Amino acid sequence: MEYDSGSDDGGEVPYFPRDLPNILITGTPGTGKTTTSEMAAEATGLTHINVGDLVKSKSLHEGLDTEYDSYILDEDKLIDEMEEMMKPGGKIVDFHTCEIFPERWFDLVIVLRTDNNVLYPRLEARGYNPKKINENMECEIMQVVLEDARESYAEEIVIELGSNSIEQMEENVARIKAWMDNWIANNKD
Repeated sequence: MEYDSGSDDGGEVPYFPRDLPNILITGTPGTGKTTTSEMAAEATGLTHINVGDLVKSKSLHEGLDTEYDSYILDEDKLIDEMEEMMKPGGKIVDFHTCEIFPERWFDLVIVLRTDNNVLYPRLEARGYNPKKINENMECEIMQVVLEDARESYAEEIVIELGSNSIEQMEENVARIKAWMDNWIANNKD
């Protein structure tokens, strides 16, 4: 099956075959993206790409922001690095920002949401400084990642899922697996 890969410049739209879907799992830090992505990769056989680890290992950044103790992402380098790995499909991408990625890359966008009484202790346990915790809490309250996803991707592929417990994560993984099986059945040549 061939998929429209989109065009950012209004020019001709290239196509490429994809036998397996690409899934983006996003959300505020601490919502369980990496755990859910690892569990989903194991359940589906898709390849997990932890973008934060990729940024560090391939130096796809412009240095360290000492105030937030995080890397300053070089979006162009990241997109260039990931473009070829995304084309064949079969990827679960895990990152806290979603709007930087081309819409053509994903067939499903999962936005994980966590209640504040669960999220705050998770961020504290990571050793985040109070400013970073408060900023992330505010982002979750204001639904920043969810709104970014809704503005960046087709409405029908953006799904919001609760991620407060291991049980919810397991339910989410079962939903992702069922969705993938349905996608494969509907996209056979």
